[in-house]
Amino acid sequence: MSANNKAISPNQSDHQDRPAPGWRDYLALTKPGVVMLLMVTAVAGMFLATDPPGMVPLDIFIPAFVGLSLAMMASAAINQIMDQKIDAIMKRTEKRPLVAGVISPRAAVAFAVALALASMAMLYFLVNPLTAGLTLFGFVGYAFIYTLYLKRATPQNIVIGGIAGAIPPLLGWAAVTNSLDPYAWLLVLIIFVWTPPHFWALAIHRADEYAKADVPMLPVTHGIPFTRESVLYYTILLFICSLLPYLTGMSGLIYLVSAVILSGIFLIHAVRLRFSQDPKLPMKTFGYSIVYLFVLFTALLVDHYIPLHPLQP
Repeated sequence: MSANNKAISPNQSDHQDRPAPGWRDYLALTKPGVVMLLMVTAVAGMFLATDPPGMVPLDIFIPAFVGLSLAMMASAAINQIMDQKIDAIMKRTEKRPLVAGVISPRAAVAFAVALALASMAMLYFLVNPLTAGLTLFGFVGYAFIYTLYLKRATPQNIVIGGIAGAIPPLLGWAAVTNSLDPYAWLLVLIIFVWTPPHFWALAIHRADEYAKADVPMLPVTHGIPFTRESVLYYTILLFICSLLPYLTGMSGLIYLVSAVILSGIFLIHAVRLRFSQDPKLPMKTFGYSIVYLFVLFTALLVDHYIPLHPLQP
């Protein structure tokens, strides 16, 4: 071997042999399941903003839908970039593309920046500056304030940082009306109160992994029994908040019946989680919480277009 020849290290060899990442790898970087659920609430905000109920103009709907989706995808990608070390420790996230080495950090950063810039440009120029500004607030709140600081600093991380994840319906509403309507904030409140019982149920199931990763989630810092109680208290508060659209005149009987049934089932899950030691209950509660939010916002939409109000005396 000549002096000019350089030996190839095992890491270099592995890097050279690694196949180029495909579109599915980049899609996984954006947490499509989370984005889909958030976009359901954003789209609901768009259609609930129509008064009288009608179709959102396509010249608003399409750029708003694409722009908001890109922003959420970008924030999810940055979340994974920041959380590589944590994700590598936790079984739930150990196969994410950055942890698995499928996508390089440099490529992931470039991808996230491209998504964020495209989102801001689309929302600012094709929708309205208010929606762009609010989206930027949510983007910075989740991708940086929550991920970089709150997640690692306090067991109330998901509560304090929850506002960033709760604003999609406000973004959708603002895209259509270019205003901050009180009813839109009511939808934000519902998601804000929903977030702790949703995420703490998962945290109970993954408490050992969070402890290993040194993430101060509530079951790690205050214990699982305290977290079970907290899930129950927040679920009771969520039940009350879910009635507000009807009590304020925003929605009618279809929504009221749906909210009572859905919140009642959620409360049953929370009570069982509080008093039973069944190891399957945390994930059952977590799974139902996703169904709850999706169906609750669907009920809001159905009620908006098929209003049934009680007969006036």
